[in-house]
Amino acid sequence: MESRELVFIPGPGMGHLVAAVEIGKLLTSRANCLSITFFIIDLPIETAIHTYTKTLAVIDDSTTSRLRFLHLSPPQSQSNNRNKPQEAVLVEFFDNSKQIVREAIVENFMTPKSKSGTRLTGVIVDMFSDKMIEVATELGLPSYVFFTSSAAFLGLMFYAQTLKDDHDRDISDFKDSDTLLPVSTYLNPLPAKVLPSAMLDKDGRLRLPLSTARMIRQAKGIIVNTFLELEPHPIKSLGKEDGVPSLYPVGPIINLNQERDESINDWLDEQPDSSVLFLCFGSYGSFDEEQLKEIAIALECCGCRFLWSLRQPQAKGKIGTPDDLARPEQVLPEGFFKRTSRRGKLIGWAPQVAVLSHRSIGGFITHCGWNSVLESLWFGVPMATWPMYAEQQVNAFELVVDLEMAANIKMEYRSESPVLVTAEEIERAIRRLMLDSAEEKNGIRKKMEEMKEKSRRAMLEGGSSYYFLENLIKDIKDHSPT
Repeated sequence: MESRELVFIPGPGMGHLVAAVEIGKLLTSRANCLSITFFIIDLPIETAIHTYTKTLAVIDDSTTSRLRFLHLSPPQSQSNNRNKPQEAVLVEFFDNSKQIVREAIVENFMTPKSKSGTRLTGVIVDMFSDKMIEVATELGLPSYVFFTSSAAFLGLMFYAQTLKDDHDRDISDFKDSDTLLPVSTYLNPLPAKVLPSAMLDKDGRLRLPLSTARMIRQAKGIIVNTFLELEPHPIKSLGKEDGVPSLYPVGPIINLNQERDESINDWLDEQPDSSVLFLCFGSYGSFDEEQLKEIAIALECCGCRFLWSLRQPQAKGKIGTPDDLARPEQVLPEGFFKRTSRRGKLIGWAPQVAVLSHRSIGGFITHCGWNSVLESLWFGVPMATWPMYAEQQVNAFELVVDLEMAANIKMEYRSESPVLVTAEEIERAIRRLMLDSAEEKNGIRKKMEEMKEKSRRAMLEGGSSYYFLENLIKDIKDHSPT
């Protein structure tokens, strides 16, 4: 069989690249004729990507050996990015990189010297690199979008775009209102108060999700990191909507090969099964001193064991991930360490997958990033939702209201304009998560155990995600350029 090559252009940062590599491994493991070249457009703020790709390059197995990494140097930006939102800077970064991507595709796959019996069969992009669909179209190549959020949120993006393009109405008009929006991919009307901040920023970031939704509609297919058993309603709803490309829900795609931190693991080993509450708020999640004190009071009052990942906010105007909190005893209530030392552990950055997989973890307070949601489902760990940014508020709504699979702390919370969440509110959610749900016949814990089994079956032969991946591979093979 003739070999087929895909070009994959991940979004910025390690998180996007790791997810792209995981779907790449899945594709090449199921189709021996497929190879994938990742175009890595280097960001100055990322230092670990080269090390990661070099590590993968020396792994000698039939799947990873068909993954290649090509680092491209982006053009120098001519604009001042100091006062622009981070999302706008990243989108502009990729928009300015279209020419170097085009040249790299032509040089590596479309010139006489690059002909080697391998046919370039398509381009995969993600949400931040979506403008590369235009490059693929110019070169006569089919394009696919790897969508790393939920199918429900994908439907919300299309809803906002249709509202603007067909009805000349901005979704941001509903800001600060009690409006309930009839978004077809949610079972219940969606409160405007949980819309992503970008959709509420009429004169700034709103154009980004609208532009992305328009661009995604031009793709041949959308590969979504979800599975039918988790989101049956959103997936079926999108399948009925006009102008939406073919949908391939092939998840949950998770990087399970994460190294453990021995000091964390040793402590967890000493705890009873399902007894530890894990608090972790993602790569960019952090709180001010006043909010940290409220969390500490709640943990002390509820009396449960806990593992708490603490990060300090970045300086104003600085882009990047928060640092670990160097001296937590200086910002937490006096005596907190002494009073909780036998049942709690404070850490900095957390190897989240390794922690969630541990038998002693019984609950997870999460920022509701979609990867974190899928990881929690995979290991059957009940969640309490505390969204921070991006689309996390609507993820929390889906989990708490539509799926009834999580406890709510504050689903409308936003890190850019935070309100104080009281210790009483936090403690109430912790008690429901760690104590009450263990007794409920159809509670959160039981639903998570059921979804854990469904998530794993979906990936096996005969499962829903296995089936959709087969369809995707067939589509790639059948519609290759001649």
